[in-house]
Amino acid sequence: MGIVKISDDLHEEIRKSSQVMSRSINAQAEFWIKMGMLAELNPTLSFNELIRQQLLKENVSLAGLVNE
Repeated sequence: MGIVKISDDLHEEIRKSSQVMSRSINAQAEFWIKMGMLAELNPTLSFNELIRQQLLKENVSLAGLVNE
């Protein structure tokens, strides 16, 4: 684990988003970092497609939750 320096403005945006998403500040920052990395690695996929891909990777059943 390391320390990542970010601007005060970005920290405030993470803090506000973490409250909305019921995540800790660290969990929200980690989520945004992971999604940014996935978006760069998969530029043709939408946000929803990336989330679906990650849920399937973790063997989360999507039966009845999405239209195929």
